[in-house]
This record gives sequence, structure tokens and C-alpha cells, in this order.
Amino acid sequence: MQRPFDDVVREHGATVLRVCRAVVGPHDADDAWAETFVAALRAWPALDEGANVEAWLVTIAHRKAIDSWRATRRRAVPVGELPQVAVGDGARDLDLWGALAQLPDRQRHAVALHHLGGLPYADVAEVMGGTAVAARRAAADGVSALRRSSARWAADEGGLS
Repeated sequence: MQRPFDDVVREHGATVLRVCRAVVGPHDADDAWAETFVAALRAWPALDEGANVEAWLVTIAHRKAIDSWRATRRRAVPVGELPQVAVGDGARDLDLWGALAQLPDRQRHAVALHHLGGLPYADVAEVMGGTAVAARRAAADGVSALRRSSARWAADEGGLS
């Protein structure tokens, strides 16, 4: 008999939210998180007893977050007034989510799945396609780019590594 789904949400909710935030940013992450658990709840009765629940949820979260990100890119965003001068990258606050958004897709997803989602590189490769070595390289390149983007992370050895 499977354990109650509420226990699964409590145990893995934070990890799923980190993955969603890494892919879509903090504003759309809650919606992707909710969609993840709705989809997981529907599939929960058919999940094998010995399945790795965390990896399963992280995979669903990654896919739901990508769907959300793609949908957001297709929507028009209304604004009150257009700025007179374009804002350059130097004017942006480089928080973690903003810095992750600047990474190429493969690097961002590899960092999200491995460092934030806790998946081993073999599972990351299965989700993204490719080999574990390629997934490790993409994650390492992503972390390196994050460290170069901010002196705060370059000095923080306890952060993303």
C-alpha cells in the first residue's frame, strides 16, 4: 500500500519548488508547483511501489515548468509606458533566479535538476536527453557561469557547487 499523497507533498514540496523557480523564476513557480502536484496526484495510484518518488516528482516539475515557461513566452505583457532607454544587464539585480534565467537552457536545466532538484547526473541525462557526462558538463558550465556573474557567488563556497 502506498503512503498518503499528503506526506509526499510535505516531504518533496520544497525540492519541487526549487526546480520550478530555477526554470520559470519566482513569479510563475507557484503555478508550476501546483500543476506538478495535480499531475502527480492523478498518476499516484499507478506509480510502482519501489519507484524513486523524488526523481519522479522532479521530472514532472521540470516538464511542467518548461510548459509554463513556453506559455509565458507566447503571452503579450501589457505595460503602462514603454521606457525611453533600454535597460542594460548591468542595471538588473543579479539574484539567483535572475542569474539562472541568463544561462543557456541546457545549463539552466542541468543546474536546476542536479543542484536544486538533487537528481544524480544519470537521471538528469535521462530527463534532458544525452549522457551523464554531458549533463555533468552542462551543470558545471552553468555553475561556473553563475560564479562569474556575481562576486557574491564566487566567494560563496557553500552555495552552488
